[in-house]
Amino acid sequence: MEETKKEVPKSTAIDVPLLVRQAIEEFTRAQQAQSEPAYKVELQEERKRREQLERQVNALVEENKQSRQMAEEADRSAAIKGELQRLGVGKVDLAFKAVKDDIARADDGRLVAKTDSGEVGLRDYLSGFVSANPEFLPTRISGGTGGALSQKSSSGGGSTVDLDKIKPGMSADEMERARQEVARIASQTMRGS
Repeated sequence: MEETKKEVPKSTAIDVPLLVRQAIEEFTRAQQAQSEPAYKVELQEERKRREQLERQVNALVEENKQSRQMAEEADRSAAIKGELQRLGVGKVDLAFKAVKDDIARADDGRLVAKTDSGEVGLRDYLSGFVSANPEFLPTRISGGTGGALSQKSSSGGGSTVDLDKIKPGMSADEMERARQEVARIASQTMRGS
């Protein structure tokens, strides 16, 4: 009975599982090839949306940074000008322009000036600046409204002139004394004494 069984050579034997596997792989590749362009387009659109959102976020971060810098600068300027006014500076804007570059915010948030001797607090620095530059202070006029000029004695030892007695028709001597006294007072005022 052995003769009736014929052996089929392996080369002609059909491997069904291999054929099925190959057919499935070929079908999968065909499906991928058809759907791949759609995935690529979708992927590119998603990348463009992500990059656009990143640009918007970066723009907002930069805008926020600039807003914070402007707010910090306004706060610093207000603090400096306020301290200058408290110190009695008459020309606040001019004094501010002179000191603004010297004053910055320290790591702990205080306003300080960097000098040769190290960091100095805002109030101390501006006090020193104002005392070193009195031209920023308003001029001090002795006396005041209603102050009588005749109360000051003449440095030359002469008599003082009463302003109420200066009038048309006064004698030449009195007129000359009045002129000299007015010149002396004007000279003292111009010198600041």
